[in-house]
Amino acid sequence: MQKILISGCNGHMGRVVADICASDPQVEVVAGIDILGQKNPDFPVFSSPAACDIPADVVIDFSHPSALVTLLEMCQARHLPVVLATTGYDQAQLEAISEAARHIPVFRSANMSLGVNVLLDLVKKAAAVLGGDYDVEIVERHHHRKVDAPSGTALMLADAAASALPYETEYVYDRHDVRKPRDPHEIGISSVRGGTIVGDHTVIFAGRDEVIELSHHAASREVFAVGAVRAAKFLAQGRAPGLYSMSDLL
Repeated sequence: MQKILISGCNGHMGRVVADICASDPQVEVVAGIDILGQKNPDFPVFSSPAACDIPADVVIDFSHPSALVTLLEMCQARHLPVVLATTGYDQAQLEAISEAARHIPVFRSANMSLGVNVLLDLVKKAAAVLGGDYDVEIVERHHHRKVDAPSGTALMLADAAASALPYETEYVYDRHDVRKPRDPHEIGISSVRGGTIVGDHTVIFAGRDEVIELSHHAASREVFAVGAVRAAKFLAQGRAPGLYSMSDLL
């Protein structure tokens, strides 16, 4: 049985991960990390990574970008693999993740859903076939608590399309003060925040007299938690240090 430590255990996603683990006989949540140290009836909770002294096989992080540095320090000191499912990292934090991956196994994905990662491949194929004859736009919708925009998944989809297009692309996030026709090399990315929307992403290929849309709809947060637990099992199998993603797991 693989022992899991959840960073951000009392957040929305942390609680879902704990529920998924509770129904999985192959894993056990042995401890959690929460900045407030709020208690959990099923496992001990620590207010910081440094304070956690419970042996574990792997860490799942659904917390906040601000917690990254101390979390990576703890994982490297204890040689613990870590699944980073948090989004909104800046460039310096991405570099810190890459540096940590030289010493420990690090699994990072802006979206842990199997369906979204299939969508990424479909977007690449569509962009390669449609080429420069179709405008590419991405619309993402999330709940009103989400603080980063655009979503990490929207950027992954934009990167997937850009990698297959025959020209250099420019990501455009806001056109409200622009008074000119759309540049054909743009990839527009629009964000919607409201209600309890778990996560919707649509990639639009708009051509002459026809439109192709590729979409993914998440009905619950369980799809992300299931993917994170799968990633944790993947890392706990004795992986070498390195940066892993959903493509490696699949």
